[in-house]
Parts: sequence; structure tokens; C-alpha cells
Amino acid sequence: MNICFERRAERPDSAGRCVIRLVATFENQRLRLATKEKCLASEWNERTGWFRKSFTDIDNATTRLKDLRDRVETAYSDLRTKHGAVTVAQLKAALSVEAGAPAPGLVELLDEHRAGLPGRGFRANTVKGYKTTRNAVAEWVATLPSGMTVPEYNAAAHDALIGWLREEKGHGQNTIAGMVKHLKPFLTWARETRAQELAVDPSKLVVEWEDVEKCWLTADELAAVAKAMLPSNLALVRDAFVFCCYTGLRYSDLSDLHPGNLADWKGGKVLRLTQTKTRTGVSIYLTKPALALLNNYDGTRARLMPVMANAVMNRYLKRIARLAGLEQPVELVEIVDGRVFKRAVPKWELVTMHTARHTFATQSLMRGMPVEVLQKVLGHANIKTTLIYAKIVEDFQHFTMQRIWEGQGATMESAGALESQICAVEPSAA
Repeated sequence: MNICFERRAERPDSAGRCVIRLVATFENQRLRLATKEKCLASEWNERTGWFRKSFTDIDNATTRLKDLRDRVETAYSDLRTKHGAVTVAQLKAALSVEAGAPAPGLVELLDEHRAGLPGRGFRANTVKGYKTTRNAVAEWVATLPSGMTVPEYNAAAHDALIGWLREEKGHGQNTIAGMVKHLKPFLTWARETRAQELAVDPSKLVVEWEDVEKCWLTADELAAVAKAMLPSNLALVRDAFVFCCYTGLRYSDLSDLHPGNLADWKGGKVLRLTQTKTRTGVSIYLTKPALALLNNYDGTRARLMPVMANAVMNRYLKRIARLAGLEQPVELVEIVDGRVFKRAVPKWELVTMHTARHTFATQSLMRGMPVEVLQKVLGHANIKTTLIYAKIVEDFQHFTMQRIWEGQGATMESAGALESQICAVEPSAA
């Protein structure tokens, strides 16, 4: 066993002092125990792991830390004799931690968990989502009379949090489901790496996701956008959007496209890239219209297509869609203070860069692309994610039934204009 002490610099008190923590490493495991000792950065020697001479109570504080170290070593030795292998939970349970050392709070552990996410390879947007969840939980905990620790987070507390998010904050079902999605791995982490006793099974904390109507363009609407007469600044955004309609790329992947993503394939070109969001490799065949858009910007910039900030492109896209005549009324569902409100808005108001990905998926299905192939092109790990598109394409359902029951082809008049432009994929990636 190896034992050292460290100063938790990430959580200073109002005077700038931070808690000293014992860290014991044994059998490829790590135990962390907070002590009652605190000091300033100038009073702690990071190299030696002990107080500097400038610390006013150095003798007594050092003695207390050494006593704690001895107790941990003794407890570990006793457990080894009794059980052989020792776990963190066993060691922590066997220790009589110094009286007065507060148990870590729920929010404190949420902060510690989130701080370690980048080092474990989580993307910035994912870490941002965990921060949003942490802030919501912290706001809820602040309303409680005596705070909340992880062992105190039981089924009743979970239901109270969900109710508070819904009633007091007015969050919708999917926002709450997203927060619960973050809480589940956090609680598992608290149990497995911080030896916290859980009053709930994280795997059983389930909030159902609501189906949300996705905005996508019909073939005629896509053709109208592609042919619209636009000023040069809007034309750049339109070209990037239409290119994504032809390829199914997310904005995050479009913005990172470079010449190294292009490869030759049987006389044509394919895009080979690793998706930013899922980190899965995809290979997409570039049809002639997609390749023509790409060639328009060949050699003009470091990236393959013109890209601005996502928010700017989304703002411009609404102008583009309006100029293209996308005035068809669609239903917009909003949740305010936990209540559902529905109203009709012109379709152009809902168009964003992600509409292109939805358009590619729905139009691909309507042209007969197998769901399994579409799954590979979109980079979905689970085919259930891809099947969401099959649920929302009413025409796909109707024409499939027509073909099966009436023996008619599934060709659609609206598909003809763009039949050769989208939905062509490379059968297999190298």
C-alpha cells in the first residue's frame, strides 16, 4: 500500500484554504479520505506532500495526518489477514474516520466527477451537458433544509428532484430525461470509485424520452432551396446546407472536413471520416451534385466547404428557407412551466443545419435505402436510432404498404428530381 496526502486545490473556502486529503493506493485501487485539515497553497509542499514550516499549526496537524495514515495501514493489514483481497468499500467501512470530517455532499461529488470527464475522453459538449445537470441539482439541493449526500439520494429524493425540475423550473420531458441520463453514470461512479453507499439502483432511474417531431425537407422543398436566387453570403451557407442534405453530415463534421477526408472509389469520390459526436468511422459516396458543390470551393479554403459559426448559419438558413418559399404551416410544440403549448409556424422558422441530416435520412428511406445501410452512413451505433426516421416518414409507410398490398412500385413523383442526387452510398469502407 502507498499512502500520500494532497491538497484539493479545486475547492477553496472563503479564506482560500483547501482540504487536505489522504490518498491510499493498493491492489490497483485508490481510496480517498477527506481530513479536517486545511491550508493555503503557500502552506503546502506539493513535492513532499506535507505542510510547510510557515503553517502555524504544523506540529499538531502533521501528527493528526500521521495518525490517520497509521490507522489506514493497520485497517488494511487486518483486512488482508482476514479476507485476502481488499476492496475500497471494505477498507472505508473498516475505518473510523476522524470525528467531524464531513461526508462529501452530492454537489461536491458531482463537481469531482465532472472535473475528471475530460481526462476520460469525454467531448466538450458532453462535459457541458454534465455541468448543466450539476447546476440544476445544486439549485435543487439549495432548497433543502440540510443539503444532500449521495447515500441520502433515495427514490423519494429522486422523485422530488424530477418534480422540482418539472414544476418549479418548467423543464420538458426530454430535458429531464437528459439530466437523469447524466445522473445514472455519476451515481455508478460514486459507488465504484468513491465507495458511496447508494439507496437507489442507477440502472432503474428511468425517464422516458418523448418523440419530438423532426423538421425535414421534401424533395420539392430541397430543390427549391438548391435553386433559390440568393446573395453571395447566403449562397455559401445554402451550399453547405445542401451538401449536408446530400451526405447526411452533422455540422460538427462538416466544419472539420479537409482534403484528407477525400478518397477515390471506383472512378468517383468518397468521404471517409471519424464523426466528432460518436467517434465512429463513416464512408459516404459523393454523388455528382455533391461532388459539384465540393468542386466549387476546391482550393479556395483549408476546409472543403464554407463554414461559419453554427448559430450564424442557422440564422442565415431561416432567411434562405423563407426566400425559397418554405411557407408550409407546421406544428411547433413548446413546453412552458411544464405545460404543453402548440401553435402553427411557417416551416422556414424551424430550418437549421441539423435539418439537413434529417432530410438526408428521410429522403433516403423514401427512395428505398435499406435501414441497415442508412444506419452505417449516419454512423448510428444502434439501429433503433435510425428507425426513428422510419417512424416519422409517413410517405415511406404509405408507399411500403402500397407496394406490399397492391403490388405497386414505391416510386414517388416528388422523388424524381433528386433521385440521382442523394442516397448513394459506398457499400463498404476500407
